[in-house]
Parts: sequence; structure tokens; C-alpha cells
Amino acid sequence: MTDSLETVHVGLPGREYDIRIGAGLIDRAGAEIAPLLARSRVAILTDETVAGLHLERFQDALAKAGIDAPALALPAGESTKGWEQFSRAVEWLIEQKVERRDMVVALGGGVIGDLAGFAAAVLRRGVRFVQVPTTLLAQVDSSVGGKTGINSRQGKNLIGAFHQPSLVLADIAVLETLTPRDFLAGYGEVVKYGLLGDADFFTWLEDEGPALARGDRAARARAVRRSCEMKAEIVMRDETEQGDRAFLNLGHTFGHALEAATGYGDRLLHGEGVAIGSALAFDLSARMGLCSQEDPSRVRAHLAGMGMKRDLSDIPGELPDAEGLIALMAQDKKVQDGRLRFILARGIGAAFVADDVPHDLLRATLKDALARP
Repeated sequence: MTDSLETVHVGLPGREYDIRIGAGLIDRAGAEIAPLLARSRVAILTDETVAGLHLERFQDALAKAGIDAPALALPAGESTKGWEQFSRAVEWLIEQKVERRDMVVALGGGVIGDLAGFAAAVLRRGVRFVQVPTTLLAQVDSSVGGKTGINSRQGKNLIGAFHQPSLVLADIAVLETLTPRDFLAGYGEVVKYGLLGDADFFTWLEDEGPALARGDRAARARAVRRSCEMKAEIVMRDETEQGDRAFLNLGHTFGHALEAATGYGDRLLHGEGVAIGSALAFDLSARMGLCSQEDPSRVRAHLAGMGMKRDLSDIPGELPDAEGLIALMAQDKKVQDGRLRFILARGIGAAFVADDVPHDLLRATLKDALARP
């Protein structure tokens, strides 16, 4: 049974694709993917957790459309997003005799989507791929826009390529298999879209967020659709992040430093880092006189109401001091000419790119955040 489906079109000239959103897309994946294929065969990259939940049903759906679909399941977790498992994936795709006209399918969350997309980008100098994101975070962020890559020991996402998918299938029903923590981590990216460019969407989330968290499919579909619409609009203006696309990094300069400080592990999930980082970005904006003092309070109140991490004190274990966190920020790939780039805000829904943040105000913001109970 497939609920009503919605489509967001990403109109990049020569690289157009659709994002299909709705419950039941896994079960109709064969009908969605078959028209894109030069031959009735795909190669699936997934992880062991997702494979246990969804792979057999996904392969059955493809088989109904006559599509052969061998799969490789990599270990679950952020540590997979490195050279070792990337090399394993590429060698497996070569063993499967994936040709340039063939299709790689990424079935999983952001780690698998990023890794599989990068593998598709470099295999035979580029093969096509389909994103089938199975987490909220991947559905609203990493599966859309063509950023692919892996992590270096020096930092997150420092190795990669821009490689647009041929199709994205965001099955809302799959989100019901997520733990509450994983769902809310993805919600950190949803909130980001309201904060960076759509104050009305943020107000809607303040009203509907609890229903969305409880499993309301209509609310989830609307949140995913609006997030994808906003990302698609920005990507179409600035595919390779020369300007406007940087808005999508609201919360990420802080968040990536916190992820590095916590070892990219279970202490802090990516979306949790984005949520805390977004709150810090509004703290810094208020300290610089860019927005009212009420805006950071409103952001934190919504995150608190959703039961989410919002302060540095919500992260278990020790963190570096303010200067230590700033040093980690300096490894971020958004650094230009040695200057940190932040996405700051003149209010909710009014983000802009800043690379002239005074060091003393940044340090004071972090010192206060570290002291907050």
C-alpha cells in the first residue's frame, strides 16, 4: 500500500532529478528505478543494520520489476566513512562488473549515501546512482544536492566530489524503524531549514513538531518536502558551494568541531551537533548585535520542547576549552584564507555568511556555553 506521493524536482541543467517523498516507496522501488536503467541490474551498497531491516524487501521490490540487485552490507556507523570501507566498496563494485551506464543504489543513512555516492563518482570516472535514504537526516539533507565523500583523520568530509544522484526515494514509513534519538538527530537538520530561510516553517515546526516526533506521517511528509524544497532551491542557485549553498551549513562550523571533539561517535550524533551548533550560532549572532536576545531563547525553547540536545552540557564527557574548540573549527573545510566562516542570523529565517567574526566574541560565546549548566 503506497500513500500519496509527492515530488520535488531538482532542475540542474543536464543533471535533473526528482526527489520522491511518501510512505511505501521501498515497496515500489522497482517501478521507480526501472525507467532509469540501461540494463535490468543495479548494485546496492548498504549497512548491516539497514540490511537487517529493509534489504530483503527492497530486493524483492526490484525483483518484481525484473531487476537483479546484488548487495554489499558495510558495518554501521560513522567510522565506516573512511578509506578502508570506501576501498572495500569500490573493489566490490568492480567485482560486480558495474559498467559506466549502470546504477549504484545507496540504501541507508548519511554515511552510506555519502560513501556510495563518492564510490559512484570515482568508479570508471563516474557512474549513476540512486539515493534511498532511510533516516530523517539523510532524507532532508545528505541525499539531496550531490555532496559525496568520506572523512579524513584530519576532519569530516574532507575527501569527496560533487556527484548528483539520478533519483532520490524518501520513504516516510521507513522512519518508523528509527530510534527516538536517531529521529530527533535528523530533526536537527529540519529545524535548520526554518532557522536559515523560512520563519513560517519554523513557526509551523513549533506547532507541529511534537506530532511529527510521535509519528504523524502527514506532518513528516510535509517537513521532509519543505526541507527538500529549500535545499533544492539553494543547490540550483549554487551547486558547488561558491555562495548561497553555504547557508546550509548553519550550525555546522560549531557542530563539526563538537563531533571532532567527541570522536565522531555515539557521544554526539551529527544532527545533535547541528542542533547545538545552531543554538550557538544564534548566541553568537545576538552577542554581535545582529539579532534580538529573544531569538536564541526561542531556538533553545523549541529544541527543549522536542527533548533534544541544545547545550554543550548535554554532551556527555569532557570537552576541550574554548580555544581548543576554536582550533578544531580551523580544520573545517569551510575555512577560506585561514578565516573561519560562520552562518549567522539577523533573526529566525534570516541567515547570512560571515567570515569576519571577532575572535574575542567567539571565545566569549564558547566560554559562556561551556559554563552553562
